[in-house]
Amino acid sequence: MVKPTEAALYAAVGGISTAVAALNVLYPQIRSDLKFIRTFRGPISRVRRYTTAQPPVSPVDRFLHQVQLQPDKPFVLFEDQLYTYRDMDVMSNKVANYFRGESGFNPGDNVAMLVYNEPAFVWTYLGLAKLGVKIALLNTNHRSKSLLHCVTEADTKALIVGQGDALLEATMEILPTLEELGVRVWLQGDKPAPQGFLSLDDKISQSSDQPIPFKLREGILVNDTFCYIFTSGTTGFPKAAKVTLGKALGAACIFGVSKPNDDDVLYVTLPLYHSGGLLFGLGGVIEYGLTMALARKFSATRFWDDCRKYNATMIQHIGELLRYLCAQPKTPFDKNHSVRVSYGNGLRPDIWGKFQERFGVGQIVEFYGATEGNVAFFNVTNKQGAVGMLTPLLKRLQAAYFVKVDPETSEPIRDQNGRCIPVKPGEPGLLLGPVTDATPFVGYQGDKRMTEKKILRNVFKEGDIFFNTGDLLMVDKDYYVYFIDRLGDTYRWKGENVATTEVAEVLHDIDGVQEANVYGVTVPGHDGRAGMAAIVVHPGHRPNMRDWYAHLSSRLPGYARPLFLRLTQDLYHTSTLKQTKTQLVKDGFDPNAVTDSLYIRDDSKKTYVPLDSDVYKAIAVGKAKL
Repeated sequence: MVKPTEAALYAAVGGISTAVAALNVLYPQIRSDLKFIRTFRGPISRVRRYTTAQPPVSPVDRFLHQVQLQPDKPFVLFEDQLYTYRDMDVMSNKVANYFRGESGFNPGDNVAMLVYNEPAFVWTYLGLAKLGVKIALLNTNHRSKSLLHCVTEADTKALIVGQGDALLEATMEILPTLEELGVRVWLQGDKPAPQGFLSLDDKISQSSDQPIPFKLREGILVNDTFCYIFTSGTTGFPKAAKVTLGKALGAACIFGVSKPNDDDVLYVTLPLYHSGGLLFGLGGVIEYGLTMALARKFSATRFWDDCRKYNATMIQHIGELLRYLCAQPKTPFDKNHSVRVSYGNGLRPDIWGKFQERFGVGQIVEFYGATEGNVAFFNVTNKQGAVGMLTPLLKRLQAAYFVKVDPETSEPIRDQNGRCIPVKPGEPGLLLGPVTDATPFVGYQGDKRMTEKKILRNVFKEGDIFFNTGDLLMVDKDYYVYFIDRLGDTYRWKGENVATTEVAEVLHDIDGVQEANVYGVTVPGHDGRAGMAAIVVHPGHRPNMRDWYAHLSSRLPGYARPLFLRLTQDLYHTSTLKQTKTQLVKDGFDPNAVTDSLYIRDDSKKTYVPLDSDVYKAIAVGKAKL
């Protein structure tokens, strides 16, 4: 016989079960929503705690906290070197004391770093941050005018150049202008500093390792600039995105959605001048007290050997990175490693399953976001191909909107009232993020017009303000979000964003080039879009493709050099004489569809060679190495 109290309990449980079952039918996303909320509860709590403190907690404070907690724990593993948290604290103190004393760096000064991945990057970065200095992280691939622009755009008073002949040569090329601007240049490493450079390592070795006073950085507020990270734009030059203290903290804390453990080792092959390597990688390691195994650069052939060497349990990815790993010959040791999670963005659906099946990495944390952006998505459910979810409940936590866009102009389509038009589920749309106090868009250092170009006003009502991501995304009927493509004059190749106008400017400097239009084209089996340039040469001029190749190689990083060239008699223009790319993109690089002369870059021969039907077929079936 069931007692009354038991009967009531059973009835209550039955009622709850019925309610849950009904809710699952009416709103099947409830389970994924609850998982999302549980996953983010801890990281979001950390962000709020740090940003609401007076003064706010900084990444430097979090590093010093780890030094106190675990001074002898390995912090950075690099080749055969090991640096503990204490070691890196001492070295960064030396950097800070030198630049504070002899060089007179003050809180709020802008200082640029042009340094490859190595331990010196980490202690230099931390040392400058201890002074409250704003650090401009320069892309080590930039050269000539592009590199000079980055130094001047960030309004830096000094430049720190890392070890490596390529970095030294790149700096020497722009040194006369830097001297005119009064920018002091320090050189790391044991090589004698050439004229115009100041030797840094000797000074650092003799500097004090005493702790740096907290008061130097206590005035940095949540929305103040912490560092600058350069992102490609439509101006022909990179833009210095302002990374606020709050954003740096947020990225580090959000790394927690990958559920790191105290004994985890994160293998970082992404460059530390990128937000992925710096804010999520190094920042996440510091926030959660992990160990970072750092590579000079990504190598598909050494990747898993390094993971085994360092006993890595976590890795970072961009889409191409995992594709390159899958392209390596299979071995019996493919699953002989300790990696359990990969964290990153840009992973395409066709690689996702192949990578997990072949290498046995159980969890993929895929996300979408931009360094300067105010909207992001995270996929914590392992849904292949998706960058996250935006269910009705989650939209209350993060507002994001998708609107119709004109593919010709990349501008939003507006109705008769001048308002943007939301897309339907399953329809790609331009992603917009509302600019509010909670989701600010601070923009770029330098020319304010660059910031204004990323803002849309009066989108849905008079006076509203939105950040224009410039990206096409799509939400399906189950509320999963998918990245579709990048709009405008920037495309993505080899995991890097390429500004078409920057490439066009370099092409226009070639003798005989009358006009060039640069765009990205899809290539079977490859993520993103490969660079292609349609070029009109001066009448009677005969192009020297070997000279063209040499010119482009000297001025542009590898990922930005056009893979395909199209020599044509005329280019498409609007009635206002603006170049259009739509038809060129549609034409692609198929010699059976394009009557103009086509060429493909041949790095082995250091020239451009004719692209015929046989070469095109090899590319189409994935036999050509690009």
